[in-house]
Amino acid sequence: MSDAPAPLFPLFADLRGRRVLVVGGGAVARRKLEPLLAAGARVRLGAPWLDPSVAALVQAGRIEHLAGEFSPDWLDGAWLVVAATDDAAVNQAVATAAEARQVWANVVDDLALSSYQSPARIERGPLQIAISSGGGAPMLARHLREKLETELDDSIGALAALLLRERARIRVRHPRLTERRRFFDALLAGPVAERFRAGDAAGAQAAFEAALAEVPPSRDRGSVALVGAGPGDPGLLTLRALRLLNQADVILHDRLVSPGVLALARRDADFIEVGKQAANHHVSQDGIHALMLEHARAGRRVVRLKGGDPFVFGRGGEELEFLHAHGIAFEVVPGVTAALACAAYAGVPLTHRDHAQSVRFVTAHARDSLDTLDWRALAQEKQTLAVYMGVAGLEAFRDRLLAHGRAPATPFALIENGSCPEQRVLTGRLADLPDLARHFEVQSPALLILGEVAALATTLHWFGTPPLTTPPTEIREIRGQSAFMVA
Repeated sequence: MSDAPAPLFPLFADLRGRRVLVVGGGAVARRKLEPLLAAGARVRLGAPWLDPSVAALVQAGRIEHLAGEFSPDWLDGAWLVVAATDDAAVNQAVATAAEARQVWANVVDDLALSSYQSPARIERGPLQIAISSGGGAPMLARHLREKLETELDDSIGALAALLLRERARIRVRHPRLTERRRFFDALLAGPVAERFRAGDAAGAQAAFEAALAEVPPSRDRGSVALVGAGPGDPGLLTLRALRLLNQADVILHDRLVSPGVLALARRDADFIEVGKQAANHHVSQDGIHALMLEHARAGRRVVRLKGGDPFVFGRGGEELEFLHAHGIAFEVVPGVTAALACAAYAGVPLTHRDHAQSVRFVTAHARDSLDTLDWRALAQEKQTLAVYMGVAGLEAFRDRLLAHGRAPATPFALIENGSCPEQRVLTGRLADLPDLARHFEVQSPALLILGEVAALATTLHWFGTPPLTTPPTEIREIRGQSAFMVA
């Protein structure tokens, strides 16, 4: 067994009538007995002596006592075993015997010997919330439990009991899954929970009956929401975006939408990656249009999840035009676009009274797009350029700016994986931009900020590692290496 915490699979076990062995008869064992008995387990406890509180449970006939030292045959018929002794050798023997018999074992305060962990729990009627740190930080799990205990009032338990009691009637009334989801969304946002919080159980039941009696629409009307996922940090997601992600039946997401954002979405939604990368179009734009239309016409709620903001170089306008032309209901939820987020997380103000009175958002992913830009305007001073582009085009971008008069010493900040834990910021002069990017092997996604404000990244950085900078002598060496590699 490894000493390192392993990712655990969360599981709620039905222990009613099933045998569980607890080894140990002291206060620690007593604490483990309470939740097992509450779950209806048939508890067998083995120990040479018993704490008085444990002995009282034996005398009351609530648990079976096996007197003496641990023996592997105590595990006969057991589904789980808890080793709760202060003897390391006994705990080791229990864990070894359990592993040999394929019985799940928890050894109190010994992560390496345990094959399962008991989480910190919050109970509200039939609703349980379990918190686990994988056994590595139990105090943190306990702290979070205490915080949630204060935020979840007892009315949650009454609501859960109502839904459990009425489950069969709800399924009969709303046999289709999508229809049932919408019923629950409306119900949980309506007066039922409010009545329970007010202590009015009869009013809550009446509100439920009214909701159940409503005639469902003959056909669900599908819709599409264009949602901005932001640059990567899940904390930058808007509340409206989070709500729609938890209501979605289908999520069509870009490749650059971070796993952290996707983890906040409804788990049973259909996730379809439709992201496009330079020279590698996973799904064409026409294909994305077809998917939105197919699922919306089938009555599903579709979230078209885009990195950054849908209306900033995200083809959101094209997709809305398509939806409008086909009569599909839609809405747009803006996101924090990459230029704003990357600049903020790199400590670069896009405007500044002393350095920049305007900011331009520019995209330049290919040679054709470079040819359409107003280079004379882009080369003006006292402005900031926020450039969405592939890193492969940096040299052509640098050369055209220099040819139209932008100063070679203009500061830049090149931000890779902005707002994410792996963020890197590269700073330097415009003249050295492509050489430095090659030297530090900058990869997409990366955003370029060019202008006097970019120099502030070296002093105002606050997130992640400090910016990467290179002295002039090393830049000359890098250029020599670049020339050698090209040759």
